[in-house]
Amino acid sequence: MKRAPTFFESISCFIILGLVVGVGFGYFGIPIQPLLLVAAAYAALIALRVGLSWREMEEGIILRLKTAMPAIFILFSVGIIIGTWIYAGTVPMMIYYGLQMINPTYFLVTAFVIVAVVSVATGTAWGSTATAGVALMGIAAELDVSLAMAAGAVISGGVFGDKLSPLSDTTNLAPLVVEVNLFDHIKHMLWTTVPASIVGLTVWFFVGVNTEYGSPSADNVQGLLGELDMVYNWNLFMLIPFIIILWGAFTQKPVVPMMLLSSLVAVFIGMFSNGFALVDGFTAMANGFSTDMIKASGFDAAALSENATTLIARGGIFSMTTIVVTIFCGYAFAGIVEAAGCLDKILESFSRLIHSTWQLVGVTILGSAIIVFTAGVASISIIMVGVLLQDAYAKQGLHAKNLSRTLEDSGTMLLPFVPWGVSGIYYWEILGVSVADYWIWAIPCYLCVVFAMINAKTGIGIAKADDQATAGSR
Repeated sequence: MKRAPTFFESISCFIILGLVVGVGFGYFGIPIQPLLLVAAAYAALIALRVGLSWREMEEGIILRLKTAMPAIFILFSVGIIIGTWIYAGTVPMMIYYGLQMINPTYFLVTAFVIVAVVSVATGTAWGSTATAGVALMGIAAELDVSLAMAAGAVISGGVFGDKLSPLSDTTNLAPLVVEVNLFDHIKHMLWTTVPASIVGLTVWFFVGVNTEYGSPSADNVQGLLGELDMVYNWNLFMLIPFIIILWGAFTQKPVVPMMLLSSLVAVFIGMFSNGFALVDGFTAMANGFSTDMIKASGFDAAALSENATTLIARGGIFSMTTIVVTIFCGYAFAGIVEAAGCLDKILESFSRLIHSTWQLVGVTILGSAIIVFTAGVASISIIMVGVLLQDAYAKQGLHAKNLSRTLEDSGTMLLPFVPWGVSGIYYWEILGVSVADYWIWAIPCYLCVVFAMINAKTGIGIAKADDQATAGSR
């Protein structure tokens, strides 16, 4: 007979997850995927104790994977776009001119702003980091800027833009769940997002002016520029793939079709502009760009330096397989604990502790963080915590947009810090920097939670309840 799990049974799943992943991955360096399956096996034992059959556990996993499919489609499209944009010369062109224009002293600040603008325009942190972010990481490597710092600034810019973009899925989901107007939600998020970003920009600025970086005129940088010059024939057509993405964002076209269209156009641009073989363009979609493809244009690929080769030999749909496998392993755990009712039990237990605004916000953050670090995605935490705590905010006399904002502060902004989550693995694969290295420099991401608690304690930026029906219909 089925029964609800106890609080101890529920919380033990997350304790085991933390111990297995923390010791196995953090100390012994064991790949994250089998560790997630070990945690899922323990969760399955708890699910059996409360009366679930294996079929019901499978259904829970499948349900979670169903919600992940849009993200998986984007992941595959990102792999394709990186390979074809390098083939076309789009990303190398950004690096080529960026190396000549960006001042190393202000690189971190510049990287944040550039990626944030692209992310607001496109509505996706992944897309902005895979395009502008990849180019900026290449520039950082040549200017001798710390890759951990660069990745922190790039990821912060991507998440900042994703959070405030009306095109973002989570930015639309949070107000939808709690019945708040989209633009009221976005404006209310400025109370936490702006101060967190100002602190980040201030830290990056002072780090920049107090650190000696390489100069764009250094021999290694000039050498790289010369190599890129020999491989690519620079022209404005190389910007068309990027323009297609921006056009699709501003006209609110579906993301995946626009990314695939951009990639297809990039193949023909690479063929006509650089003299690469058409077959190699489609191969770049699958396996990424390879220096062997340069031979078709008559250039000796063996003459390329290791820096240049590392910079351009990447991408392809198969480069995303590690991330997708991690999603499947992580969702095996998330699907089982959710089907067993463990998440509901934990949130229910925490909700009993609420007696003030700051406690309510704290429970929202804690509940969201638990689900984010379990499932590795923000959408599940936004839906579950939003639905469970909506009445609690109303009872405290608070406007629902306080809840929608906190859901994003503790969901969207914390995603990059989950090493086994989709975003954590994604940024590691795309930018080449692990969560353990970049997290401290992704300053706005974790400070949003801090400012959320400060606002809740002081009352600053906390909106009182009004006519919710009117607010939700505007």
